[in-house]
Amino acid sequence: MTSISYTEITEQVVPAAAVGGSRSAVSWPAVIAGAVVAAATSLVLLILGSGLGLAMASPWSAPSVTSFTVMAGIWFIVIQWAASAVGGYLTGRLRTRWTGTHTHEVFFRDTAHGFLAWALSTVLVAVLLISAGSSVLNGAGQPAAGADAYALDTLFRTAAPDTAAAVATRAEAARILARAAANGGLTPDDRQYLGQVVAARTGVSVADGEARVDDAVIAVKTAADAARKAASATALITALAMVIGAFIASVAAALGGQLRDEHP
Repeated sequence: MTSISYTEITEQVVPAAAVGGSRSAVSWPAVIAGAVVAAATSLVLLILGSGLGLAMASPWSAPSVTSFTVMAGIWFIVIQWAASAVGGYLTGRLRTRWTGTHTHEVFFRDTAHGFLAWALSTVLVAVLLISAGSSVLNGAGQPAAGADAYALDTLFRTAAPDTAAAVATRAEAARILARAAANGGLTPDDRQYLGQVVAARTGVSVADGEARVDDAVIAVKTAADAARKAASATALITALAMVIGAFIASVAAALGGQLRDEHP
């Protein structure tokens, strides 16, 4: 009677494909490569867009907040979609070949790889932009302390300007106006105080000084409201572009993976 060892029984019962079943289905080198390319493409297009914007902008006719928001949103959509397509496609072409795997599973893995590459590239770009933005904010001065500088200029405008006297008062006025913009308006005490300061510095009556204060508050609130609306629109456009970018990266990775399997 022929004896059969345990090893031979195991090899007959367990399929050969199950031996590698515990291995991860994610080709991380391909995902990382696609993410790095997508991040680099995003940065190149971002710098290109900044250069084109500076070349077309005129210091004498600056675009409105709405026009700037629309142009920036369109260019960000171009950046997001182009970078996602390039990164996703490279991820699909560079991933390892899966043998003995159903076509539906291959399609799912390819789309997942594209989504992973998009997510990783998004994190990389976000880290770079946050780091660059922090450096700019730390090095930039804030002379108006959050208030509109032109509105401050109109407060202390006189027929014979005294620059030294006006500069000494601007910091306090800036804080008051910034607080008014944040809280929806001036308190009666702040309005009266600013009106008296403006009257003392400019030589106008207290009533005219308070009228100037009211005009300055309106200007600051209008600018703050326009900035808020522009930020809201930019955030919505950015979110929509990123969602579509994730879809494009997934589709591009599936296409790249299909071509990779057709041409081993």
